[in-house]
Amino acid sequence: QVQLVESGGGLVQAGGSLRLSCAASGRTFSSYAMGWFRQAPGKEREFVAAISWIAGSTYYADSVKGRFTISRDNAKNTVYLQMNSLKPEDTAVYYCAAARRGGLTRVGNYDYWGQGTQVTVSS
Repeated sequence: QVQLVESGGGLVQAGGSLRLSCAASGRTFSSYAMGWFRQAPGKEREFVAAISWIAGSTYYADSVKGRFTISRDNAKNTVYLQMNSLKPEDTAVYYCAAARRGGLTRVGNYDYWGQGTQVTVSS
């Protein structure tokens, strides 16, 4: 069992930055690949970024590539999402999730989810 708690969301102006954190409970954190997803009102949850079990590989949605960076610290059981050059269209609830298997861009391949943190980017 893995419990995930996100933090770091908030209100920021366009062009600004935020860093989201996701703290995981459990002693097997390093066994999970971790992902960030987001969901805007009236839209489906979409993939943002993912990082593999030993941080050897990272994956990004085209919409955030070059602006967002995912990283993990297995010693702290924490995964991060550094978000730079934020745009109003990045406004959403951001969720972190843990997966034991591949296909890291798919919502259905994740086993555990956090409660989400709101990110609002004003124009």
